[in-house]
Amino acid sequence: MQEGKNLNSYLRLHLIVFIWGFTAILGALISLEALPLVWFRMLFASGFILSYIFIKHISLKLPTKTIFAFLFAGLIIALHWFTFFKAIKVSNVSVTLACLATGAFFTSILEPIFYKRKIIFYEVLFGLIVIAGLYLIFKVQGNYVYGIVLALTSAFLSALFSVINGKFAQKYNPAIISFYEIFGGVLFLSIYLLFTQSFTTSFFNLSTSDLLWLLVLSSVCTAYAFIASVGVMKYLSPYTVMLTINLEPIYGIVLALLIFNDKEKMSPQFYVGALIILSTVILNGILKNRNR
Repeated sequence: MQEGKNLNSYLRLHLIVFIWGFTAILGALISLEALPLVWFRMLFASGFILSYIFIKHISLKLPTKTIFAFLFAGLIIALHWFTFFKAIKVSNVSVTLACLATGAFFTSILEPIFYKRKIIFYEVLFGLIVIAGLYLIFKVQGNYVYGIVLALTSAFLSALFSVINGKFAQKYNPAIISFYEIFGGVLFLSIYLLFTQSFTTSFFNLSTSDLLWLLVLSSVCTAYAFIASVGVMKYLSPYTVMLTINLEPIYGIVLALLIFNDKEKMSPQFYVGALIILSTVILNGILKNRNR
């Protein structure tokens, strides 16, 4: 019985990671600029997650200080998604996902600061190898420098968000955390959009295809993927989850090549650099699991 649950959870995890890889494809398919894209994504996703909370009869009551902490974390995830989609818009899916894989390197720097642990030697070594992989990508894709910088910024923000959320997840319901954080992102972005007078008639004038893809992005790729990922972690080891999640850039790059063809074809040196980064991230996870 347990083995069946494990296999089912493993297959679901691969589906979730595939869905996350498809997020980048949706970013390229949606014609909106990065800022309105993220605003609509977070607005719709917060609505879907709130519906889930009501169906499950989960209480939203939390200390005010905790709610403000979640709302601030929402600003970080909003900026992460903004730089992620902006990178796709100014470069392409492959470049963005390859650079996003450096999130593990940034996490290895941030974890000692937040959790007050010693810096591990092999993490520093892996960080240097990741930089070598990035150098190859920079060298051969010089016309995508702005996109690369945005993607690296997104990777850093993702790592920062993960480290902060690691502390929250130990105490609070993941659905509650997700709702307040995503709602916080909507709140902060709305304030910015109000001050810049960006809420115009054209802002809300969505094409049918954009609305359809936004609903898929916010429901399947955000609300469902988050809730389902929490569920599979009950049956799979953190090591299995971590290694599988590292397949996200691979799934995304392969999907981009299949869907966008020539626009996503890169030089051989780019794929060497991307492979160096991905291999280092996976090896880092293997060593961490052995140490545990």
